[in-house]
Amino acid sequence: MLEFEMRLGSVQDVQDFVDIASTRPFAITVRDERNKISADSFMELFCLDFTRPLRVVCDCSEEELNRLRWDLDRFVVK
Repeated sequence: MLEFEMRLGSVQDVQDFVDIASTRPFAITVRDERNKISADSFMELFCLDFTRPLRVVCDCSEEELNRLRWDLDRFVVK
């Protein structure tokens, strides 16, 4: 499992994230302190605490993670 942190600040950010995540052939989970949500579930993502960075957990190769991070660059916490 490979991980990184990101921030989502608007409904449009959530939609853009789901659009990108749902095209990947591997499992992506988004977590906050209390919840664990599938990245392709638009409505469930709103259960997360957006005031803090979210942890994105991917079941993929390092190369796949790097491509995903590239596509999600505007959300990635650096």
